[in-house]
Amino acid sequence: MLYSIGEEHRIVGISGFTVRPARARKEKPKVSAFTSAKIDKILDLKPDLVLGFSDLQADIAAELIKHGVEVYVFNQRSLADISRMMRALGRLIDAGDKTERFVTDLEDNMTSIRNRVATYRVRPKVYFEEWFDPIISGIGWVSEIIELCGGEDCFAENAKHQGGAQRIVADPLTVVERHPDIILGSWCGRRFHPHKVGERPGWEQVPAVLNNDIHEIKSSIILQPGPAALSDGLTAIDKIISQWVTERS
Repeated sequence: MLYSIGEEHRIVGISGFTVRPARARKEKPKVSAFTSAKIDKILDLKPDLVLGFSDLQADIAAELIKHGVEVYVFNQRSLADISRMMRALGRLIDAGDKTERFVTDLEDNMTSIRNRVATYRVRPKVYFEEWFDPIISGIGWVSEIIELCGGEDCFAENAKHQGGAQRIVADPLTVVERHPDIILGSWCGRRFHPHKVGERPGWEQVPAVLNNDIHEIKSSIILQPGPAALSDGLTAIDKIISQWVTERS
């Protein structure tokens, strides 16, 4: 986010999971993972503000607060939350105008896609898999992106749950019963293997398997609820769904 609006000079340290932009890993010291952090290394950087995400980083935040560090932990889980988070961050660093222009461009693109898909005569059923053992369906903002791009999320009822445990699909054949036309996979921190999905018992008659409509979406562009999801992640899913619709129109 900060790189996107030209404020990267403010960053004194990053997470080891930072991959966008690629040069950040070369320019900034890595001082944390996701649920753990090198508190002493962070303190050595003397940050004015530490940014975090979700309850999973509550212990890190608490430890830093005990050391007198100012901490702001976001918990965005929807498209509206992501926009709100970005605007809030812009205000926190006194870069509200630049941030507003950046966020508005992303929102304008979403509006353009919504207007285009409103003309679709067919809408594919889409199954998004966040993990494979156990099977976990897509989280809130992912489900919203699927719907925004003209698809129907096969497990939309699960998307309201923040935690993966509440989105587990206990019986893999439940996916088969919902007849997804498209399967999207994004296994957090692990490469998705489309051919292995088709080899699952009972899945050979799933429309997405029969038509080879199984695609990987890199976790770095869809499972992080920030600019990546609203740009590259959105674009990737839109391209897949629009191609499916075009072939059937």
